[in-house]
Amino acid sequence: MGKHIVFILSYILGSIPFSLLITKIKGINLREVGSGNIGATNVARTGNKCLAVLALFLDSLKGFIAVYIAQQLFDNGDFYIYVSAILAVLGHMFPIWLKFSGGKGVATTLGILIALNIYLVLSFVFVWLTAFFAFRYSSIASLTSTIATVLASFFLQKDLFFTLLILAILIFCKHYKNIMNLLQN
Repeated sequence: MGKHIVFILSYILGSIPFSLLITKIKGINLREVGSGNIGATNVARTGNKCLAVLALFLDSLKGFIAVYIAQQLFDNGDFYIYVSAILAVLGHMFPIWLKFSGGKGVATTLGILIALNIYLVLSFVFVWLTAFFAFRYSSIASLTSTIATVLASFFLQKDLFFTLLILAILIFCKHYKNIMNLLQN
């Protein structure tokens, strides 16, 4: 399998709108709930915690699978693995099926981290939970854990640092509206 096919597959996997699909099965139009976003946080706003956990799992799984496939075809630390990771998150954020209007990429990034470095996953989850319980905002928890993970990668796995920095920039851009709302409060 050539790198171009892996890249296309990574984007397509990332672009599967699991949250939208699983809520539709339950008769919920996710675009009409909360923020209208297709991520797990907005699924939680439906009041169905089981669906929210399932959405988080599936959005993480697609990031994991994209990177896992790339890892089977390329050497560890290979540039192409990191490109596949970025493309999976871009697929989630800008899915072709939804006119390029997707989620914020946090859960998909978590799945990528699971495939790449378990210590960074532990850091991410610890900081996310701490920030969430301290501030009660998923967006603050997501942004804080994203920054912490980028910083931790510099010490734990430097070859992953620039990939996570790119993903952090993308995640912050997708959270722009949330950031503006938080600054106004």
